[in-house]
Amino acid sequence: MRKADLHIHSNNSDGSDSIEELIQHIKENNIKVFALTDHDTVNGCSEIIKKLPADIKCIPSIELTCIAGDIKCHILGYNCDFTNNSLLELINKGKILRRNKLNTRIEYLKNTFNIELTKDELDWLYSRKSVVKTHIANILVNRGLAPDNLSAMDKYLNGCKAGDTRFNIGEAVDSINSANGIPIWAHPLGGEGERHLTQEEFLPQLEKMIAFGIKGLECYYSRYDKSEIDFLVSCAKKNNLFITGGSDYHGKNKDIPIGKLNTENIEVDSSNLTILDALNINH
Repeated sequence: MRKADLHIHSNNSDGSDSIEELIQHIKENNIKVFALTDHDTVNGCSEIIKKLPADIKCIPSIELTCIAGDIKCHILGYNCDFTNNSLLELINKGKILRRNKLNTRIEYLKNTFNIELTKDELDWLYSRKSVVKTHIANILVNRGLAPDNLSAMDKYLNGCKAGDTRFNIGEAVDSINSANGIPIWAHPLGGEGERHLTQEEFLPQLEKMIAFGIKGLECYYSRYDKSEIDFLVSCAKKNNLFITGGSDYHGKNKDIPIGKLNTENIEVDSSNLTILDALNINH
């Protein structure tokens, strides 16, 4: 059985691992197929492919933060051409929106909590290719203002109305398709720290998401139990959608081990992930 993890983040977005550290963890956990799915950026894809040993396969990918009507969602774009102009234009649009959001959060900390970031802290934030709430939260943790980044976000950042930086799902799916990628609905029952949808809540949303152009579901996920996974696999099969799975690994920034695809720690055979067949990846 070959191990796969098709949802992994590096420090090019909100993971803690550098590309070199990520490769080391992938080797140590005997993962043979993985997808680098950093939030709204493909900056790590070229670097990681160049540095991998021949027996490990990377699927260059992205995780786009989207809005689909009344549904807030994340869309994984698997096997994207990370040099595609349409995709890069969308990524640049998101970068501008996030920079504006970052500035709003910095002002919020100053005006609401009298917390002013130092020049070094600001330089570090502005030097990053992609900045999210986690990065600011880590600074606050390092200052001793909160015990962990989730607590820091809850206390100091979640009350900030910083504007929406989500892509419209139409432009996201179009960009993935333009880059010859495959759009997949990530953690469709709810992601890390979110309430999980019931089956009755999920099914109407699934209909909408199929209409918007998604081609698969992340059925195996580190926060889903067997009953949730069985339900999602059944939905995928009924609707001719690809089945995929990933941990949502973020290194030290989230308590999720790499390669963990369910809550029961049951080994998942990569042959169960039909997305790999679509990508002609031997498993």
